[in-house]
Amino acid sequence: MLDDVGFGTCSTFGGPVPTPTVERVAKAGLRYNQFHTTALCSPTRAAMLTGRNHHTAHMGGITEIANSFPGYDSAVPPETAMVAEVLRQHGYSTGCFGKWHLTPSWEQSPAGPFDRWPTGQGFDRFYGIIGAEASMYEPPVYDQTTPIQPNVGRDDYHFTEDMADKAIDWIRLQKASAPDRPFFCYFATAAVHAPHHVWPEWIAKFKGQFDDGWDALREQIYERQLGLGVIPPDTALTPRPDQVPSWDEYPDRYKPVASRLMEVFAAFMAHTDAQVGRVLDAIDELGVGDDTLVVYLTGDNGASAEGTIHGAWSAPSFQNGVHEDPEWLLERMDDFGTERCENHFNVGWAWALDSPFQWMKQVASHFGGTRNALAVSWPNGIDDAGGLRQGFHHVIDVFPTLLEVAGIDMPDRVNGIEQEPLHGTSMVPTFDAAAEPDIDRTQYFEILGNRAIYQDGWIASCFHGRVPWIRYAGYEFDGPDEIWELYDVRNDFSQSVDLAGKYPKKLADMRSLFEVEAERHGVYPLRDAGAQRGGDHGVPRSLNADRMTYTPAHVRMPENSIVNLKNASSQITATIVIPDDGAEGVIACQGGAMAGWALWLDEQGVPHHLYNCFGHHLTTTSGPGPLAAGEHEIRVLYVHDGGFGAGGTNLLYIDGVEVDRARLEQTVPVVFSMSGETFDVGIDTGSPVGPYPHDYRCTAEITSVTLERLTTPDEETRNQMLAGEWTAAMSTQ
Repeated sequence: MLDDVGFGTCSTFGGPVPTPTVERVAKAGLRYNQFHTTALCSPTRAAMLTGRNHHTAHMGGITEIANSFPGYDSAVPPETAMVAEVLRQHGYSTGCFGKWHLTPSWEQSPAGPFDRWPTGQGFDRFYGIIGAEASMYEPPVYDQTTPIQPNVGRDDYHFTEDMADKAIDWIRLQKASAPDRPFFCYFATAAVHAPHHVWPEWIAKFKGQFDDGWDALREQIYERQLGLGVIPPDTALTPRPDQVPSWDEYPDRYKPVASRLMEVFAAFMAHTDAQVGRVLDAIDELGVGDDTLVVYLTGDNGASAEGTIHGAWSAPSFQNGVHEDPEWLLERMDDFGTERCENHFNVGWAWALDSPFQWMKQVASHFGGTRNALAVSWPNGIDDAGGLRQGFHHVIDVFPTLLEVAGIDMPDRVNGIEQEPLHGTSMVPTFDAAAEPDIDRTQYFEILGNRAIYQDGWIASCFHGRVPWIRYAGYEFDGPDEIWELYDVRNDFSQSVDLAGKYPKKLADMRSLFEVEAERHGVYPLRDAGAQRGGDHGVPRSLNADRMTYTPAHVRMPENSIVNLKNASSQITATIVIPDDGAEGVIACQGGAMAGWALWLDEQGVPHHLYNCFGHHLTTTSGPGPLAAGEHEIRVLYVHDGGFGAGGTNLLYIDGVEVDRARLEQTVPVVFSMSGETFDVGIDTGSPVGPYPHDYRCTAEITSVTLERLTTPDEETRNQMLAGEWTAAMSTQ
């Protein structure tokens, strides 16, 4: 399963990106043009792996925006056991490689518990990232539950290539060690989620291909889709939403930036497809390809419009609600695709890549958010190679399909716990005949108040009002911004003609049906972007403290498990012992190259503190010279002006004496990193916060590092911080 790929992205479905592996699977098997996801990351993954609708699996949103209501608490219950656990108990070897994003935020620290990590959900083997996104060059990888740094010492490292290597190694090992035992491999890339990171030689292949802009690209995709027959011949191309600027009205000065961002994305997509191909090659080389069911889902939702109107150089910038000046992007175009930035493309490209549908990721009311291209192959089990299937399917259908192919009945109990029934329908009947069976189907959709209900060719849709790239907007349910629409998708594939006015009785019936399904699956209470997230509605936090002392044992600590020093005066105090021959290295740090802070000794042993605001503003205070042998206290006092993301003054003290001070005009208000950058003592894992190398281990003895919040943000700032947490989370799913 890929991440953040619109229906019209892959060449197999009319898109601009050559995807020979998708084509390979489709030619050996089937294409599906009415396959649906939930419109968001964690909910799609939970629905697919549990076979239950996402609210029943407690994943009504992503893990970072969980609240205390059962449908949204992000804690997948044991009553919805994952397919890996069922297959494992029936003799399968099970492996998970890539992006997980299904562990509650308060269970992601080194303290665990680990029962909602992949190894606790039925997977014998896990290699990948726990959270939503990662740098492809400096990812926060876990091997089982142990943090590792596979990129250190390598300038040829790419996470997608690495996870393909590990999946191939595991499959080969499994077939050599237990050749009679079947395997289940869940290969879920973090690509092509932002940041869009890919090698220059891949980007070069797409140079100049998108200079005509997103309106022209969408038209081109649509024409190819018609030519390939992956959409019906009478399908209409839906118009551009008013909120998305046309290419003609977009400033000419910034068009080269936009074109380059799309070239990088296309290269990233092509590179990702190639890594999937390598895994399939390995399976064929083992001689088991003909008897292997391959389900290639090209996305967990539609294309992402979270990169703002102009795109982004620094992901933490827009994740904190600060959109970058396009002039900054223009000056740094050469950074796109490299480790020097965390880039994302413009809203307009996401809209184009969801052709022919309205809207995009997050918008569960319309197919642009929920329709993903699917290819399935099984040479020994599908007799219509190259066929197209046009029946309605949903990601919850994958679980029962796998069980039927494996010849396994869903058990009533798993690990002694009575199970919720599966909600999906097996797709195996579609393998045997070109004419699909006529299956009556009801399916609801809901993400962030965007909601819909499908039944037997009709869909009622309600866009809640907030566009995906505007973070803080809140709207009333059943308020003036909400309009229920009605579509007959048997005759209107792209939801282009609203029939609500023509068939009000049908719309009323469909809305009543949504109420029934919402009550059944725990959709209520609906939650808006502006809804309260703390207090009685909050979920646990792994740490609620104003002061904590850490040691070199504390490495790869997630941001939400560390004392939060933002929007307040604070103090960092480190006690270290310098050996006779001097010392160097990172004493402590938090975040990464795009945002964070670091306290370190340079090669000469001089202490420095750096505050990194979005990779734009780097502020350093330094000691007067190398520290002498012996024990020293280094203290950084930050005096905050007050307010959300406001500035203040940093003061550096050595052994109680002020040695330097600097003014911070702006600070990071909500989150240093959503891409897995962490708090470390004695080392900086991930991307370096400051101007020092990877793996810059401290050679001094670190006795302790204490973080202390000295003031409390006022009520207005606290409310902004809560809203900002939602903002950051919504820009990273």
